[in-house]
Amino acid sequence: MQDLRLKTFYSVAKNLSFTKAAHELCISQPAITKQINLLENEYKVRLFNRLGHKIELTSAGHKMLEYCQRIINEYNELDYNMHLLRQKHIGSLRLGASTTISQYILPKILALFTQNFKDVKISLINGNSQFIEKELELGNVDLGFVEGINHSPALMHVPFYKDELVVITAFNNQNIEKEISLNKFIQHPIILREFGSGSLECIEKNLQDNGIKLSNLNILMHLGSTEAIKRFIINSECISILSVYAIEKELLHKEIKIIDVDKLNFTRNFCFIFNKGAQNPLVNVFKDFVSFNLNKL
Repeated sequence: MQDLRLKTFYSVAKNLSFTKAAHELCISQPAITKQINLLENEYKVRLFNRLGHKIELTSAGHKMLEYCQRIINEYNELDYNMHLLRQKHIGSLRLGASTTISQYILPKILALFTQNFKDVKISLINGNSQFIEKELELGNVDLGFVEGINHSPALMHVPFYKDELVVITAFNNQNIEKEISLNKFIQHPIILREFGSGSLECIEKNLQDNGIKLSNLNILMHLGSTEAIKRFIINSECISILSVYAIEKELLHKEIKIIDVDKLNFTRNFCFIFNKGAQNPLVNVFKDFVSFNLNKL
């Protein structure tokens, strides 16, 4: 139960596009324009500036968005609590997760959750940790999952699981031993994730704890995908550092092997991240579900 005018305005303001809002809400673009006009006529203000094919929020639009977000949160809480009276969770939950978590941790959890909460609609976007934090701050995500490091004081970070990253190479790579010295690790060509990824930040911090700068490594390339790194490693004699969760299949099929490096141990926390203050009440339901079921999978 939401005021259609506010729901429409929120979608247009979030997307800065009438066309995208029409697609998101599954209504026509003239219907979108009508709802915005109703709001503008009621308050005698202009909510958007039209700049050719682009739009931007006016100062009144920014104020409207501020209240709109609060009102929608209240509507969500109302829906949740009224349905809770009959023990029925219903609503929508927008999730955002960093690459490792979205590809290798959440799918099993999501499958189990949708079996138990059939009336909750879930959407999931993925990107590196900094991208997910930004989406939370913009109000495009209700709950995020990232690796470890907190960049924004506006967000709450709560660890929920510990992850281990390991040094890997191709299974048939005969030019590197299963156990190597720290010096050989530094000299060997290595492929790493892109800047802004939680994995790279974790690696950099662990190296610093051992007196090593990221720039000391023989970095051949940065890649923006864990899957791309694995395919590269399998077809090269390079090394990389990835989560143990990301290489389970490749270890089983003997495509990749783990290398032990003297004195190095890469660990990090997987964290829930969410905005402080009022939020979608399904956030706590999903957090509790993840925490309860993660160790079972």
